[in-house]
Amino acid sequence: MAILVTGGAGYIGSHMVLALANANEKTIILDNLSTGFDWAIDARAKLIKGDAGNIDLVTKIIEEHEINEIIHFAGSIIVPESVENPLKYYKNNTTVTRNLLEAAIKGKVKHFVFSSTAAVYGMVGNEPVSENSPLNPISPYGRSKLMSELMLKDVSDAHEITFGALRYFNVAGADSAGNIGQSTPNATHLIKVAAQTALKQREHIDIYGTDFDTPDGTCLRDYIHVSDLVNAHALMLKYLREGGKSTILNCGYGTGYSVREVIENMKSISNIDFKVNEVARRAGDPAAVIANGQRLRSLLGWQPVNDDIKTIIASAYQWEKHLMVRNR
Repeated sequence: MAILVTGGAGYIGSHMVLALANANEKTIILDNLSTGFDWAIDARAKLIKGDAGNIDLVTKIIEEHEINEIIHFAGSIIVPESVENPLKYYKNNTTVTRNLLEAAIKGKVKHFVFSSTAAVYGMVGNEPVSENSPLNPISPYGRSKLMSELMLKDVSDAHEITFGALRYFNVAGADSAGNIGQSTPNATHLIKVAAQTALKQREHIDIYGTDFDTPDGTCLRDYIHVSDLVNAHALMLKYLREGGKSTILNCGYGTGYSVREVIENMKSISNIDFKVNEVARRAGDPAAVIANGQRLRSLLGWQPVNDDIKTIIASAYQWEKHLMVRNR
């Protein structure tokens, strides 16, 4: 028996593969390496280069490697790009998930863990959002993920497969041992961009909007360390293996930090001052997106160990310094 990890060469996927390898799980990775890196993959796992939406390929992998579970990370994640190119997101996220599920049903896969997003909630208030909050995604990215969640529910109702969907808030940070981290050069994540700016890889960083209804006028976001997020996936897999019912859970700490706070912490941790521009709001940016993550803690017994913004920022900064040396 083995676990198939789609997108296992990417940022979160590679951290998941490392955790599975450390747990002595037989792991097969399917990744087309369009945004991932083969060097980020733990040597104990097997990489197959290909598309997660290729039904014939996935069916073959499930049969040959006796895949019993799938953890699905593969997809596109940049919200502004999804507005400009919605068909790319409906293809890479919704259609790929649909095809992957078809292969999973054919191969009698038992459990499916899905990488979802807080973007399914859309514009929300300043209060933390729970899994029962209204679902009103405002971008093709959010809608593509919500469609995938709906498919998972329908498929699990019709077939003998259980699923766990984890709605991520803002993932950041890097492996504490310095093995892997966020490596995409043009990533749009605030903490990575701040680290790149501190290291003079960018001339400045922009704050999009300073007139939001928040304490300092900038957006509030709930940042979760990638290692804590991966642990949530491991616990979800354990829960499903033990007979748990299909479920959808938020992944966040329940604490919001503003754009200004993140930037000031990066300056303090790096001991580097850098240029910050204040520019107009981006269309569709909520003032605050903060998780009510109590169900994750109560149902799975999840206990975060990196829930400190300085820890998250410091690990991201150290990884960015490592990348600078690696990429020379």
